[in-house]
Amino acid sequence: MAISSSIEWTESTWNPLTGCTKISPGCKNCYAERMALRLQAMGSRNYANGFKITIHEHVLELPLHWMKPQTIFVNSMSDLFHEEVPEEFIFHMFDIMKRADWHCFQVLTKRSERLLNLSSQISWMPYIWIGVSVENQDYTFRIDHLRRTGAKVKFLSLEPLLGPIPNLNLEGIDWVIVGGESGPRSRAMEASWVVDICNQCQEAKVPFFFKQWGGINKKKTGRELGGRTWDEMPVLSHSVL
Repeated sequence: MAISSSIEWTESTWNPLTGCTKISPGCKNCYAERMALRLQAMGSRNYANGFKITIHEHVLELPLHWMKPQTIFVNSMSDLFHEEVPEEFIFHMFDIMKRADWHCFQVLTKRSERLLNLSSQISWMPYIWIGVSVENQDYTFRIDHLRRTGAKVKFLSLEPLLGPIPNLNLEGIDWVIVGGESGPRSRAMEASWVVDICNQCQEAKVPFFFKQWGGINKKKTGRELGGRTWDEMPVLSHSVL
């Protein structure tokens, strides 16, 4: 599947799993669903099932053949911890990530409860980052689940940000990404929500990454906040300590 990525906070994507189902307001205008259905209409073999959960065994070991170290967003077109994904497949993917130790892997989920339930069976290496998506105050419980996992690097994707998140508990969190929704029917994000989260990150000394304002034309709205671009990230480390 795709190697290079236009996503601002990663370098490439790896999609041995595609498809998902909606579980919260942030899913309403899912970009991955739009893309999957478009690729299905174009006759792409990997998207013959549209946006139904589909495992692609033939791309499982791709990172082991990518010799150039890179930051890889895992399953950008799905959710690894979806309830329909077999545990054996999840553990297999983590085993491949563990073996490909010259890369940095970024795993993002909305299924934080299943992540927590399986965490003790996962070998958490420092180059395997795990994050949860949180779109508004109602879903901050996902952060509590994340905090209780054994992951060495934990991050938040507050995208699409659909409301303010005051008093954000950043204890044990290593990175925060904020972004507005883009594409057709995108919902507006207020500047005050972003500024408040940025200030909270600065106070807690947590790296802050502002991805985009969003909207129908995200290139036009840009990604500057307060007259600057925020591209802060955790320090990459392959140490097991």
